[in-house]
Parts: sequence; structure tokens; C-alpha cells
Amino acid sequence: MYGWIWRKLPFGVPGKLIGSLLITASLLAALWYVVFPWAEPLLPFDDVQVTQENGVPGDPAGGEPGVDGEDPGVGDTPAEEGHELPYDTERNNTPPPSPTR
Repeated sequence: MYGWIWRKLPFGVPGKLIGSLLITASLLAALWYVVFPWAEPLLPFDDVQVTQENGVPGDPAGGEPGVDGEDPGVGDTPAEEGHELPYDTERNNTPPPSPTR
């Protein structure tokens, strides 16, 4: 098939190269602007659902975080929970590269 297309393109090698690029670009544009938008609703990539029907293990209430008025976004950083990071987050602690490498 590709040999047939190459033989049918006019204007020698330069015309065949330009024609091949135009055919490829038009095919990619058709896929990007027509086929992919048409197929997107049919694909389940955006349909992500995380459910937890039995509650959190170890939680006697079995509820979800944030249900009882607590804000799950507040206090989630390690420093606020009493955990300390074993490295400095304010500067780069890696040594400079050696000149022999």
C-alpha cells in the first residue's frame, strides 16, 4: 500500500516527500479533531470512582473523612501531624558533582 502511494505521488522525490508529509499531517489532524473527540465519550478514562462501602478499617464510626465536620485537607502535612522530614526542604542538600565524572 505504501509503495503504491509513493509511486502515485507526483513531482519526483521532493514532491513525494512533501506529499507524504501532507498526507501524514492531514491524517493526524483528522484523527485529532474528528475521530478522537468522537470516541472520547465512549472511553472510560474520565470515569474514575473511588468508593468505600464498609468504611475505614479501624474507624469505629465507619464513616468517611470530612463527614463529621472535620476538614480532611487541614493538618495533612507531615510537620503538622508530628512527623519530621529527615531532610531540609528549603535548600538542595546534594553535593556538587565531582570533576572526574
